[in-house]
Amino acid sequence: MDVQAIKNAYRRYAFCYDYVFGKLLHPGRESAVRYINQHLPADARILEVGVGTGLSLPLYREDLTIVGIDVSREMLDKAKQRVEREDLRQVAALVEMDAENLKFPDRSFDAVVAMYVASVVPNLERFIHEITRVCVAGGAIIVVNHFTSENKFIRGIEQKLSAVHKALGWHPDFPIEPLVDHPRLELVNQFRTNLFGFWRLLHLRNITAEAGAAA
Repeated sequence: MDVQAIKNAYRRYAFCYDYVFGKLLHPGRESAVRYINQHLPADARILEVGVGTGLSLPLYREDLTIVGIDVSREMLDKAKQRVEREDLRQVAALVEMDAENLKFPDRSFDAVVAMYVASVVPNLERFIHEITRVCVAGGAIIVVNHFTSENKFIRGIEQKLSAVHKALGWHPDFPIEPLVDHPRLELVNQFRTNLFGFWRLLHLRNITAEAGAAA
């Protein structure tokens, strides 16, 4: 999947995304933001990668500073309308940007949140490099995503759907190992979320930045 295919897919989703995926994926959003709200100090800077239509934005504490990015202009337009409509003052900026080429300095954010993004990006290694680069040493990286099922029957369906991943806009057969076993990340905790627990929330810690700081 390339960036243009992603843009095309989410251009089609933009007008109906909230109705189709809003309630279905909301428990994952609530859990991710709850962690941020409970553990991050006042004035912490949070980067939300793949902010989409901004469904999560009203959930963040008002004393936080939220920057959201997305590759889809149409989805971002919906997010900007939400921020204005609901007067979400914690949202500092919403920017059209590729998650594999973040235009932020190193260690710009205290935490990074990526919900329903990991199975969308074309190059996962580049994505991980970028989110760990812009996150502070030891900072939290919260990922919510669907991963390849452990159930053989469901896994078979996911593999068949993978043939049309460009039309879907994500990879249905996305494995969890590249994230939880990555040398730049340390898995702190994980649990299932959303409908039937088919999605997982991963609490990861940025350990590459720590190594760089100590060097």
